Amino acid sequence: MTTEPASTTPAPESEAVAGSEAATTATGTIDRSARALSAEAGRRRTFAVISHPDAGKSTLTEALALHAKMIAEAGAVHGKAGRKSTVSDWMEMEKARGISVSSTALQFNYKSPESSPDEEPNVVNLVDTPGHSDFSEDTYRVLTAVDAAVMLIDAAKGLEPQTLKLFQVCRHRGIPVVTVINKWDRPGQSPLELLDEIQERIGLTPTPLYWPVGIAGDFRGLLRRGEEGAPREYIRFTRTAGGAKIAPEEILDADAAATRDGSEWDTAVEESELLSASGQDHDQELFIAGQTSPVIFASAMLNFGVRQILDTLVELAPAPGPRADLAGKEREVTDPFSAVVFKVQAGMDTAHRDRLAFMRVVSGVFERGMVVTHAQTGKPFATKYAQTVFGRERSTVDSAYPGDVVGLVNATALAPGHTLFTEKKVEFPPIPSFAPEHFSTLRAESAGKYKQFRRAVDQLDSEGVVQILRNDIRGDASPVMAAVGPMQFEVVAARMKAEFNVEARMEGLPYQLARRTDAESAVELGRQRGVEVFTRSDGVLLALVSDKWRLQYIQKELPELTLEPLVATAD
Repeated sequence: MTTEPASTTPAPESEAVAGSEAATTATGTIDRSARALSAEAGRRRTFAVISHPDAGKSTLTEALALHAKMIAEAGAVHGKAGRKSTVSDWMEMEKARGISVSSTALQFNYKSPESSPDEEPNVVNLVDTPGHSDFSEDTYRVLTAVDAAVMLIDAAKGLEPQTLKLFQVCRHRGIPVVTVINKWDRPGQSPLELLDEIQERIGLTPTPLYWPVGIAGDFRGLLRRGEEGAPREYIRFTRTAGGAKIAPEEILDADAAATRDGSEWDTAVEESELLSASGQDHDQELFIAGQTSPVIFASAMLNFGVRQILDTLVELAPAPGPRADLAGKEREVTDPFSAVVFKVQAGMDTAHRDRLAFMRVVSGVFERGMVVTHAQTGKPFATKYAQTVFGRERSTVDSAYPGDVVGLVNATALAPGHTLFTEKKVEFPPIPSFAPEHFSTLRAESAGKYKQFRRAVDQLDSEGVVQILRNDIRGDASPVMAAVGPMQFEVVAARMKAEFNVEARMEGLPYQLARRTDAESAVELGRQRGVEVFTRSDGVLLALVSDKWRLQYIQKELPELTLEPLVATAD
């Protein structure tokens, strides 16, 4: 992806992301040949980080940006009195609570220190995701746009509910997973216990590439495993003040390692050999097939093991490949331009209140200013304002290739799951919605701000922040919000006040379940106690039910009624 310099502390010019020279002719025009497109796609690595809240996802995102020279200093500084928010967390709620509830994307060039001088750098697209479980649906959308995932695990807590849920999404979508065991600088479980938990609970065979030297809480470095567990080298780390800078690395051979950290090194070697005896060595085919997961131990806070994560992603994660359309036919990366919208976000630029649609390029070359076709409406869409986004900072995108993520400004007609294309018509499958579990009415405190209220509701609905439900009884003045988690309602209230100057009043509803129904069933369902029928913004009829026992009763007594679970559920 070719960009203008970002407004944050810029990377050196040699590190800035620029289109491959191989894809650009001497006249500056883009070479669209299949060979050039394949080469550009082959350089890309597009991934997301999945984790339970507080596993260190935002801290790892900043550490990766630091190693890529995107920022000069990591933003997360622990200690409540002087805590800074990470650059990727830009909403006031995120800064106040130290959580991630929005999605951002950053792109950078990365070249492993071990690569040859004439080798071109890889282009890394990291799509940051909400860490809080209430925003599972947003993370689900992001996972439709990536080719690999980093599963981040807290060394003390092991596999947690949100991690398990998101891993199942990766498994369902066939996304290979790299496992990072984070916070090894703090007391935690033994490394072998953690690997056993991964294998037993999710059936994924862990194959460590790097093994920790020093127990949890005494992180000294990493043993780089070779064939049959033999140590290739010892990477010893040195702490920096507050973990704000890249941790210096000292590379030692086995003899020097034994002299430096004798007993800790011997334990690491012994455990590495034990893993090989158990068949836990990396196999690329099994990794891509989703049967195994490379494992790296790290401390994102101290920047220990972060370079090794990048090296692993560049070396092992798959490059962008073909994607199946609605008819099941694969769209090759060398086909004419196509892209899928996976996220819509407004309120990132308080001065202009614009709306940004994030799209993942699936095939062909994107050039800023090109006119594409919106598959859902058949109408043309101009791409004059195209940007890449990291937190609130933006830079203009001139061109992009398969795997890249581009933000289209003022894309009012676009919604998650929509397709854009040129020349060769295509439409990719829509992104299903999670089944909501929380419901609340929404009203404007002041009747005089009804117009602003309606604009705000329409905006947040189109972004997918919540699902908006309406029926004739409640009317447009009191729509119902449906969400996976209650914190989504807090985001709605905060954004209404900040972006539309509307104070909103919310009142919870006594419903726990939502089921899809049809017009024939809606009349009878409306007569049932503990049931209310609504129309969602996309025209789908939803029956809200008070609890599972009431649902079971209706299904037993009135089996002819349509009550279908939504395609994607939060379970």
